[in-house]
Amino acid sequence: MLIDESYTEIRDMMSKFADSEVAPLAEEIDRKSKIPDSLKAKMAENGFMGIFIPEEYGGAGMDYMSYGIMIEEISRACASSGVFLSAHNSLAVWPILTYGTEEQKKKYLPQMATGEKVGCFCLSEPNAGSDPGTLTLFAEDKGDHFELNGTKNWITNGGEADVAVVMAKTTKSNDHRGITAFIVDTNLEGFKVQKLEEKLGIKGSSTAQIHFDKVKVPKENVLGELEKGFKVALSTLDGGRIGIGAQAIGIAEAAFRYARMYATQRVQFGNPISHLQAIQFKIADMSTKISAARLLVEKASAMKDAGVPYSKEAAQAKLFASEACMWITTQAIQALGGNGYSKEYPVERYFRDAKICEIYEGTSEIQRIVIASNEFKSIQ
Repeated sequence: MLIDESYTEIRDMMSKFADSEVAPLAEEIDRKSKIPDSLKAKMAENGFMGIFIPEEYGGAGMDYMSYGIMIEEISRACASSGVFLSAHNSLAVWPILTYGTEEQKKKYLPQMATGEKVGCFCLSEPNAGSDPGTLTLFAEDKGDHFELNGTKNWITNGGEADVAVVMAKTTKSNDHRGITAFIVDTNLEGFKVQKLEEKLGIKGSSTAQIHFDKVKVPKENVLGELEKGFKVALSTLDGGRIGIGAQAIGIAEAAFRYARMYATQRVQFGNPISHLQAIQFKIADMSTKISAARLLVEKASAMKDAGVPYSKEAAQAKLFASEACMWITTQAIQALGGNGYSKEYPVERYFRDAKICEIYEGTSEIQRIVIASNEFKSIQ
């Protein structure tokens, strides 16, 4: 699809910020496993923490297409910074904006837009990953509040979040029925970050296991309807998958650009290796896969902005972009040979960062299930 000129301007702006403010810190972020507070502050000052929050709540009031461009460009510079923004915006801000009451929006969105409060999304558990129906975190009705008990796993931004969108069972059902969504302030007594995961990639992004020990959540913090949280979770993940697709494109673009540049400088057999057809074919395939992935992400974003169903398209975008990213980063290492395996060159970091895109917010296998179910539904 053809992109409006305004989006080209947004990409140019995001690209300049990514190159000047984010990229110089990427290696340090990976090595120290932490995004500096100063960078988070700069991203907040530029409106990235509330990019699609309406202006009435203090946000930038932009659309999802703009959001995808932002995530792609920031991820091209540093995947950890990209997923920090993605989880905050699409997994925490979006469900509050979409399902929250006016009181909830006024209470949380202005501070989330400025970055004063960081958000996270709590769905996965030690024994509930691809099957959210098996959640065991339980919210017991105590009259004027719910009491939450249980554990959540793999929570992006869990180490620094101030606001958590939490999925919990409010009935003793054995499937997705009875799941309710809650907005939980992480400073409540009994909310505890038990550990931070040591990961292969996106090391600057905190990934936490969180324990809930008699956490008292006011009833006014139920997000959406009681026992309708499964709908909240699935629709939130649909939008989140667009963000992960954009992140994957950013990582792939970084690997592609580096491999292309390296090929013009590395001399073997008396010529730059860019003269070798084997390298030319790698570059051609990288470029084509990135273009195709970007079109899929743009299509899903446009459908979301238009308010039409986009679950299949989001799954397609996430599936193709993440698998293309893994392939492209692998080929980038191959193009650099032994140098590609060294930490002196950034492609090994791109490779490590790429893998998670095939896993979080629904594995590639789950995306295929979503796509297939939509295809068969269309002919029934």
